[in-house]
Amino acid sequence: MKKLKFYTKSVLIIAILFAFVSCAVNPVTGKKQLMLMSENQEVQLGMSYDPQVVATFGEYKNDQLLTFLQTHLNAMGLISHRPNLEYHIKILDSPVVNAFAVPGGYIYLTRGILAQLNNEAELMGVIGHEMGHITARHSASQQSKQQIGQLLLIGGMIASEQFAQYAEMAMQGMQLLFLKFSRDNEREADALGVEYSSKINYDASKMADFFQVLEKMNMEENVGGVPTFLSTHPDPGDRYNSVKRSAAEWQTNLSDNAVWKVNSDNYLKLIDGIVYGEDPRQGYTEGTTFYHPELRFRFTYPTGWKYENLPTQVNMGPPDGKAILIFTFASQNTLQAAVDNTIQELGLTLQERMNTTVNGLPAIATVSMQVVQDQSTGAQAANMVLSYFIQHNNYCYVFHGVSSEADFKTYFPYLESSMKTFSNLTDASKINVRPDKVFIKQVARTGTLADAFNYYGVRADKRNELALLNNMELTDRVAAGKLIKIIGK
Repeated sequence: MKKLKFYTKSVLIIAILFAFVSCAVNPVTGKKQLMLMSENQEVQLGMSYDPQVVATFGEYKNDQLLTFLQTHLNAMGLISHRPNLEYHIKILDSPVVNAFAVPGGYIYLTRGILAQLNNEAELMGVIGHEMGHITARHSASQQSKQQIGQLLLIGGMIASEQFAQYAEMAMQGMQLLFLKFSRDNEREADALGVEYSSKINYDASKMADFFQVLEKMNMEENVGGVPTFLSTHPDPGDRYNSVKRSAAEWQTNLSDNAVWKVNSDNYLKLIDGIVYGEDPRQGYTEGTTFYHPELRFRFTYPTGWKYENLPTQVNMGPPDGKAILIFTFASQNTLQAAVDNTIQELGLTLQERMNTTVNGLPAIATVSMQVVQDQSTGAQAANMVLSYFIQHNNYCYVFHGVSSEADFKTYFPYLESSMKTFSNLTDASKINVRPDKVFIKQVARTGTLADAFNYYGVRADKRNELALLNNMELTDRVAAGKLIKIIGK
């Protein structure tokens, strides 16, 4: 759960109204296409998405890196098929390797993908690919086809007894940002990425090398609600060869004598010190205890329960899926205001309320009922909700324990006992945890990559992972002075 990076309301809905269906001219192809939004509406949609994306996933702060990205994005935008569009780029604080674009000129790169890249040319190819989705209006077209009426980002309580599915449903609105493009769209975005990066004098063939790395990684799992690049950008087939071929053609057409930039060392120096993998400062578990070192609290959950730390909240639940324990925070400044707002927003019927303390912290405990409707049968049923609102360091934190009316007595002791473990975190060993970071080192003497890793004390079980991070094999020869990535604290 990231440090105050998620939205303060349980439900956030954006209404998108389309006044009419129109045929627009595609900026890339010059052909007419069905489009349910004007360019102005597209820009407004992007402006609406942007704060939601940042609040949901968190923004990674690195001013030098961000300035570099925005400067090159601006240059690329001027030679694109939509030079009058204002482009924006941000780094998301996620370890997942992904990049995506939303309508209206907004591009997002995770710190995970920045750590995986090895030179500026690869980076420009990825940015150009995402810009291609924008200039060809792929994302706007996808959104139009979905007939979006509302975007649900965070779903408070859900009207379903299938609590085991809650974690997936809570992020279902964000999936609208990750609609899979067609193979034709992907081919076109690849071609545009090659064109745009070539026109600002980068070696676009390096984009193909990065796609090859992604295939090796074979990443198909979602982490923290953020899909991976391969899951949102299906491989259109023969991608490596087509990008290589297209890059060679553009280089021939633009200039036979040009120096096509790769800039490996410059890029590696730029990402020196970037956080790698999960960041424990955003919350981590040991056993069944959740620690948040920056916000200085801890709590435990029942042994054997499943656990998921999303950017928006922490979800916990028993293997049978008959209950769920949700931890998040309220935007209100007082406990009473948090209770009143929650009751109203989630449509709860308050049954019990008690002022109390939890490990010396002011708290209000409530029991409420929520009438839900089965989506398939239409039948109504009742869920019971045990909530603890706890004041800690000027913030109101909230536990919601939900189960069906029939199962509530069974799960009540587990839910309440977990809520009562919330306490101030004072253990320095838990507070002073540090994330892994990418560090750039010079090879001390010529040899294999494995020799270089051995010199820097890289553990044997980490060497294959780091070889892939460097897009090399352990047996590859590396010259003295070459820059390589290693991972450390």
